[in-house]
Amino acid sequence: MAPPNQLCLVLVIFLSVFSLSYLSTSAIIPKANVSLSIPSSQLVENLCNGKAIQDRRFCLKALSTPKVIAAMDKTQLGTLIMKLGAANAKATLNVYNEIIMKLGFPQALEALNCCVEAYKYAILSFEMVSSKLVEDSQTANYDVAVIGPEIANCEKELINVKVQAPQLLPGNRFMKYYVLMGYEITSSLELENPNEY
Repeated sequence: MAPPNQLCLVLVIFLSVFSLSYLSTSAIIPKANVSLSIPSSQLVENLCNGKAIQDRRFCLKALSTPKVIAAMDKTQLGTLIMKLGAANAKATLNVYNEIIMKLGFPQALEALNCCVEAYKYAILSFEMVSSKLVEDSQTANYDVAVIGPEIANCEKELINVKVQAPQLLPGNRFMKYYVLMGYEITSSLELENPNEY
């Protein structure tokens, strides 16, 4: 038979592993249940099935907030998408600013500053578009569409100087998705309300 010290050690290890596995599982399951319990609206479903949407799952998840689901029409939905896009741009801009403060390489600094300007532009554009949705959907559509090349240029600059900052990748990817969602909703509004010149 094993000595009592060894039995205690085995018991402590077993209980530690068991309790850690239980804690991590219980922390994950409620989060998953919360997001699954909110059904998307037909407006959101239609938008996320649109031609411009590259990642339907991201679209549905990003637009699963109660406020978005309660949107009564495409204009309200578009306004909320623009607010989400602006919020994402602000969060990503903060990450860029933090990296700039820590970095000392001039080439990387130039590329990061290019990205800071792109994200400032994205924030202004998203905020401007939400006010134009009702009066001029064609201009709103254009204003959203031109955010994409700005972010693409930012990414190109980062690649050219080989900036290794994995924390920037999700923000850039999500920004592309918000631009596509914004483009999809403004295209839809433009088809419904074509400007007559």
